[in-house]
Formats: sequence, C-alpha cells, structure tokens
Amino acid sequence: MSVLFTNISENNPVKPGDAEALLKPLGLTIDPAEAQDFHTLLAAVHDCAESVAALPDYQPVPDQTKYPRQNVRRPSSEEQAFGQAWAHRFLIQGNPEGGLLVGKSVSLKDVIAVAGIPQLLGSDIIPSWTPTTDATVVTRLLEAGADIHGTSTCENLCHSTSSYTSAQGTVENPHAQGYSAGGSTSGGAALVAAGIVDITIGGDQGGSIRVPAAFCGCVGLKPTYGRVPFTGIASGDAVNDHAGPLARTTLEIAACLDVISGYDGIDDRAVGSSKPGSTTFAEIQQNSNTLDGFKIGILIEGFKHSTVDPHVKGAVLNAAQKFKDLGATIEEVSVPEHLHGPSIWTIQQRIAGAQTLLGQNTGRRGLYMSEMDRARLPWTDDGFQRAFPSTKNVIINGLYLTQQFPGLYGKTANIGRLLSDKYEALFDKFDILVMPTTPVVAPQHGKRELPLDSLKPSMGLTINTAIFNVTGHPALTIPVGFAPAKEDNQVLLPVGMQIVGGLWQEEKILRAGHVWETHFDWRKMHYSTERN
Repeated sequence: MSVLFTNISENNPVKPGDAEALLKPLGLTIDPAEAQDFHTLLAAVHDCAESVAALPDYQPVPDQTKYPRQNVRRPSSEEQAFGQAWAHRFLIQGNPEGGLLVGKSVSLKDVIAVAGIPQLLGSDIIPSWTPTTDATVVTRLLEAGADIHGTSTCENLCHSTSSYTSAQGTVENPHAQGYSAGGSTSGGAALVAAGIVDITIGGDQGGSIRVPAAFCGCVGLKPTYGRVPFTGIASGDAVNDHAGPLARTTLEIAACLDVISGYDGIDDRAVGSSKPGSTTFAEIQQNSNTLDGFKIGILIEGFKHSTVDPHVKGAVLNAAQKFKDLGATIEEVSVPEHLHGPSIWTIQQRIAGAQTLLGQNTGRRGLYMSEMDRARLPWTDDGFQRAFPSTKNVIINGLYLTQQFPGLYGKTANIGRLLSDKYEALFDKFDILVMPTTPVVAPQHGKRELPLDSLKPSMGLTINTAIFNVTGHPALTIPVGFAPAKEDNQVLLPVGMQIVGGLWQEEKILRAGHVWETHFDWRKMHYSTERN
C-alpha cells in the first residue's frame, strides 16, 4: 500500500473534502487530524482503480469457426410469431454427431449471451449490446447437436411475469390473442408451445420459466439451484438465479438437462453440481408405466391462497388424483411457512436486485457481464424515466430497504434456510409435492399506464413459484388441462401443475411428470366451461 500512496498521479481528480462528502449522507465524519491521510488513501485507491480499469477483460472465447453465426437479423414482420416472440433470428448449427439433442431446434431467452448477437434484454433504456462470449449453456447445446435458431423476447429487464412489458412489443398467448404468454421467458414459451422450436432455454428468478410454461401449455423446469451454470446469463439476484429448459414434453426437458447441467469451472452457483455429462435424466423413458411406491404430498397452502381460482384448483386436484391410477399414494401435507414465501422473496429480490441494477453486486466467483455493465451504467434520469415501472420499483424499494432496514437481507436469508429445511423434512417422507403453478390461467394483457395499473396483471402470479427460488428446490410445471379465462368463459387456457422435489432430486419430478403425461392427454381435459 505504501507504494500506492507515495506515487499518486499528478492528474488524480480526488480533492480534499471528497472523503468527508462520501460519509456525510451516512451521518459520519472524519477527525480533522486524520483528514489528510484519508485524502491520500482515497487518491491512491482511485489510481489503483484506474490501473485495473485499463487492463483487458477476460471473457471465454467461443469457437465461431466451428459454430459460425449465420444471417443475424432483427426479424421482419413476416418472420415474427405471436406478436413479438423473436428478439433476433439467426442460425448456429450444432455438432451433427453431438448426441442427445441432434436435430432439436432451440431458442434462447434474450438474456443469454451469444457472441456476435445483439442483446436487447426486453428494454430500450440503452441500445442493444453485443456479447463477445457464449454462455456455457450455449456451448453445451451446440456440442450436443442442437441448432440454435435465435433469441426469443424477454420481458423488460426480466422484471415481469406478464408478456406486454418488453420494449420490443407484446407476446401473444398461442391459445388466445389478447392474453398473456407469461414472463419473463415470454417469447420462448410461445415459440415452444406452438411447435416453432423444440426447446427454449429460459431464466427463472421467481417463476420466469414456470409461469410462461403454465400459461402457454408447455413443460418448464427450474432445476435445483446451481444444477445449471449461470455463466454468461444476465443476473438479477444471484441467490435466486436459475436457468433451465422449456419444451413440449418432460422427456425433452430431461434430455436437455443432461446436456446443460454440471459445474463449468466458472460459476460458483454450480460448484456443487455434478460433473458435466454425468447425469442420466433422459432414462426416465425406460420406466414410464407406473409410479409404484411413489408418495405424493398435496401441499395445502399451495391451494388455499385467496387468489387461487376455483377452476385452477379443481383442475390441478383432478390431475393430482390421477397419480393414484399410476400406483402412487397421495396425502395432504402442510407447510404453513409456505405462505411467507412471497414476502421473503420480495425483500431478498428487491435488495439484491437494486444492487445489481446499480452495478453494486459483489461477492461472487464467476463470469461478470462487464460489457453489459459498461453499456448500461451509470443510470441517467432519461433512462430511468423510460424504464418499466417494475424496474423503477426494484431500485426504489431496494434503496429504501437498505437504508431503513439494515441487516434485513441477512435475516431473510436465514428464514429462507428455515423454509428450505421445512420442505426437506417433508421430502424425507414424500417423493414430490404438488400444487398449482399459477393461481390463475393467463390473464388479458395490461397496459403501460401509471405504475399500479401497469403492475396489476402480474401481481400474485408467483405465490407458488418464487419460494422455490429462495430455497433452491427443483420445480417442474406440466400442463394438465384447460380452464376458462376470468374475462370470458368461452376462452379456455392451459392450467399448469407444479411438481416440486427435494434438492438435487430432479429425477423424481421428471419421472412423475413423464409418467403422468404418457398416460393422460391434457389437451382433452377441460375442467369447466362454466364459471360460478
């Protein structure tokens, strides 16, 4: 350190009084006798920061010779689907001898880095930025033989479970125009449900895989926290970050998970994951006849929340009872703390999410998306005014909570661990837990108006999903039938059943989903066309 502060640069901008100004908003002062020393130390750290900022960044270098990016473009209106489901169209052909995913078509949520492909993040706060690296999941998909056909629209900075908040435009539900496709993996869910692509890789920090999968009638998996490396994916809150697949069948989900899971030597979220290529989830197809010996818990709190629509509740209970026909036993179970989940997730997400948006996230070993941060930071008032209300709310809430409730983030982390232990105790007795994925079927689109009106269509949708981002448990949603839209009894929309398993127990939830869907055709299950 002595070398630093005896070699202060002549053009160093730190002035006497700057240290005091930094502390003033905190109500802290510097002893005048120490002022000169702290000025020198602050000037030294500025020079240190300048020297580090001048160093070249260190990003993984993708093999664009083996996997060239072909015909990169913003899609024309003729190429679009379901409003604005595509963000960018292109083709990267996978290894034709790759294995599990040869011949599969894939889209990527537009927060997943693909070198040379502009990334929009569903926002217009800043111009699109172009990564120089591929996310780990991208490399693994290509090596396994998948062909990547483009990036799919995500909601505005991933801050919504609706599908009308993206600055690029609205994504329509494939089953009914004017209704939400869910978010924030909105475009990908619509493309998968319509059969335009086989698989989408999404991100889930509160329900952003499972909500759109449920609304659009496809299968979506949030794996165990850390099962899939988050390297090269834009983070909101590292504690809640999960990446996973959406597809039309559980078997495709299982095969994709075999490909993308495993520690990559970079992301510390995945340090406890398996060795890449060592899982055999796709073998669920070898035992698809029965669930003999399976013990299934019907989580009471997942059904009794006041926002759960009776038709959704009925459809999921009806689907769950069918597990008996497959050899499983069913029993109601209770975790009263489940109802605290939304509040715990909210505090955690607001504080960490605000820090991320402001470029203040720290404490992780992994690949930082520094190119994206350089493009979007610092915030300007013009950019803030153009942000969707949910993004503004994250920043306002996060700053308030940090100032008014110091230490609360740590307490929520502790309570989250309590909730995890409560579920794990149940998984000592039960193989899976079942509940509605969302409390309602897809609602109609909202409008970008005043904040409360803009946020209303998304409120309450994650009462059963966000808690498992906090605890890290794997959660799968499968479609189990149709129920009427709230606004129109004649509009029938998919219902999702969430299947939750113990930590690192994806095989159980995938097996349960696969056996159910091979015996029952959800498309023929219309729970009710009459609304009470």
